[in-house]
Amino acid sequence: MLPPRPPIDFDTPVMRFHRSRRKVTNIVVSGLAILATVIVIAPLVAILVYLLYKGASSLNFNFFTKIPAPVGEEGGGMANSIVGSGIILVLASLMGIPIGIAAGVYLSEFGRGKFLANAIRFTADVLNGVPSIVMGIAIYSLIVMRQKHFSAFAGGVALAIMMVPTITRTTEEMLSTVPHAIREAALGLGVPKWRTVLSVSLRTASPGIITGCMLAFARVAGETAPLLFTAFGNQFWSVKLNEPIGALPLQIYVYAISPYDEWHRLAWAGSLVLIVMIMVSVTLVRVFASRGALKGGN
Repeated sequence: MLPPRPPIDFDTPVMRFHRSRRKVTNIVVSGLAILATVIVIAPLVAILVYLLYKGASSLNFNFFTKIPAPVGEEGGGMANSIVGSGIILVLASLMGIPIGIAAGVYLSEFGRGKFLANAIRFTADVLNGVPSIVMGIAIYSLIVMRQKHFSAFAGGVALAIMMVPTITRTTEEMLSTVPHAIREAALGLGVPKWRTVLSVSLRTASPGIITGCMLAFARVAGETAPLLFTAFGNQFWSVKLNEPIGALPLQIYVYAISPYDEWHRLAWAGSLVLIVMIMVSVTLVRVFASRGALKGGN
């Protein structure tokens, strides 16, 4: 019989060196990751704190219930702009989200390798890089000039088109992460492909798709340039889709470039309200999804 081997010594200088090196590497990489997170979050926190500092003192009951005051008068509010922004964003979401999700489903589930799918994918990538002011000019030429007046509908169309590329590409990428075994199991049970896509693929990928929709919504919520050529703005109450309508980004822009300190104060308050509106809407969607109503299967 062979003599038993002596136990391995794990406390040699070389082993201690490698353990120390791994610990140091782990600490350094973890520190770099934390530093990167802080660098990303710090500007957001700084902006929010500064907006609270500059705008919170201007928020009052009149700000949320009154329309802008005439030039030279103090007071007034942005109630019409808050409502107008809500109308335009809801209109844009109703048009942009279904189209974006449908396009993403086609690219991932039905159009693989087809010329039309490649054309849609290329168009979505190009639209993602188109400046927002160019989008506003395009909708101005296609809708506003034909209607011969500005309207909330034109503003909603402009923002919807800006939402579609982000939602389309996000939906495609999220659906591509769904395991094929899940689809094959449904198809093996005799479920039609369209039903498999709706009940299995989309449901499984829904958390990622919802995130893409939120990103697109947050991107267009603060856009000003497209609305200058479409919704145009309105100093009075207007909730009709076929008329010019006020919007927070437009009102903030008008107040910010004015020479009046009172309007500057209201512009800071409007900026704070706009940021809070975006944060609240995104948070509500996340809470709703985390409770299972929009959450996909595992």
